[in-house]
Amino acid sequence: MARRPRLYLPGCPLHIIQRGNNRDACFRDDSDYKAYLHFMREAATQYGVAIHAFVLMTNHVHILATPSTEESVSRMMQSIGRRYVQHFNYAYSRTGTLWEGRYKSTLVDTDNYLLTVYRYIELNPVRAGMVEHPADYPWSSYPYNAADVDIKMLTPHESYLALGKTSLLRQSAYRDLFQSHIPDMDINAIRLATNKSWVLGSEKFIEQFERRVGVAGKTAGHGGDRKSKAYKKSTTLTP
Repeated sequence: MARRPRLYLPGCPLHIIQRGNNRDACFRDDSDYKAYLHFMREAATQYGVAIHAFVLMTNHVHILATPSTEESVSRMMQSIGRRYVQHFNYAYSRTGTLWEGRYKSTLVDTDNYLLTVYRYIELNPVRAGMVEHPADYPWSSYPYNAADVDIKMLTPHESYLALGKTSLLRQSAYRDLFQSHIPDMDINAIRLATNKSWVLGSEKFIEQFERRVGVAGKTAGHGGDRKSKAYKKSTTLTP
């Protein structure tokens, strides 16, 4: 079966996931996390990728980024993967592959899903039971987006900048987003779209993408317009 082509739309962010082979750990020590972040910063700069959010979990990585060209993310991920595998294999006297095949990615509808994906990424350690609050996890973008911690590789997305006129107002508004739960339907939509390389967005956004690019944005029967009454009713938050 032919591989589904990478989806790309100029100016549209991507949610990227790369997992360790067989779900094995790809980070064992603080030096590993630091090395990966160093390689990511250099590759993002070299290939023109704006990183908005990230989390490095024990056996996988999430990144939210906007590429400047169709090939930017592929080249960035190839560079990170190659350099990090060399680091990891040398550090632990091992050989062979580290990653589970190709990375997975999905285009993200800015108007409907972007800030939800920010939260989804940074809440990964909480969902995994590793910490009680994203601020307690050291290997994510949360300290930059929610507090006054400088992470030089990060570039705020316009949707994040719209949260407030100053950095303090934006950080406060961003922290407020974490006071409510992400609806299960949103979590499932993010996971499904990313794993299947579909477009994550409303029906209108997906239709616009398909008309513009000429590639199917999803499989028939999946997705849903987040502005519809049926969707809103199905995602009502509970305490």
